[in-house]
Amino acid sequence: MILDRRALLAGLAATPFAGQGKRLHADDFHDPKRWTIEAEKPATVTTRDGVLDIAAPAGFTAWFKPELVGPVAITYQAQAVSAGGALDRVSDLNCFWMAREAGGGSPLDHPRSGAFADYDTLKTYYVGQGGNSNTSTRFRRYVGRAGDRPMLPQHDHSAAEELLTPNRWTAVRLIADGQRIEYWSDGRRLFAHQDPEPYTRGWFGLRTTQSHLRVRQFEVFRLFPTGR
Repeated sequence: MILDRRALLAGLAATPFAGQGKRLHADDFHDPKRWTIEAEKPATVTTRDGVLDIAAPAGFTAWFKPELVGPVAITYQAQAVSAGGALDRVSDLNCFWMAREAGGGSPLDHPRSGAFADYDTLKTYYVGQGGNSNTSTRFRRYVGRAGDRPMLPQHDHSAAEELLTPNRWTAVRLIADGQRIEYWSDGRRLFAHQDPEPYTRGWFGLRTTQSHLRVRQFEVFRLFPTGR
C-alpha cells in the first residue's frame, strides 16, 4: 500500500494541474529587474544557469513585480541548501501570494524592512514550509492588521513528509482559484482552504529567513475556473 501511495504522488508531480491553461509568466532569473528585494540584513543574491541563489542572514522577501490576477497557479522549484555554509540551516521555504495592502494598493509601493512583522498589514495568503528550523509547516490568511496573523489549528503541520529535505529540489504549486486556495509540495496537497472572501488579485513574494535557498523554473499559469 505504501508503494502504491508513493506511485500516486509521483504521478501527480509529473502531471500538469487539472484545468491549467496559458502560461502568463516565466522567469529563469537572468533579469533581476523583474524582482524587488527587501532584506532585514544584507543578503547575498546571485543567479547562474537559471537558478536564483539566496543566502539570507535575517528576514528576506523577493517580490515578483507583475501583479497576478486569478484564477492562477504559481509554480517553482526550490532547494534548501545544506553544504556546511554559515547559513545552511535548512529552514523557511516561505511565500506570500495574492498579496495587497490592506487599502488595496501594491506592496511594491510601500517598501518594508524585510522583518517578518512588517508584513502583518498585508492581505495575503502565506505558507511557511519547514519553518522554525524545519519543525513546522503552516498556512495563514493575513487580514491586514498589525500583530494579527490568523491561523486555524488544522493549518499547523509538523509531519516529517511536509517539512524540507536538505539539498533536494521541491516542486511547489500555489493555487488561487476564486474561493479555492491550495498549497502543493511535490504533488502532495498540504493545504486546501475554502475562502468565502477570497483574495483574487495581488503579488507573489518569495520569503525566507536565516537560510540558504535556491529557486528555479518560476512560472505562472492561468487556471480555468472551477467547474469548467
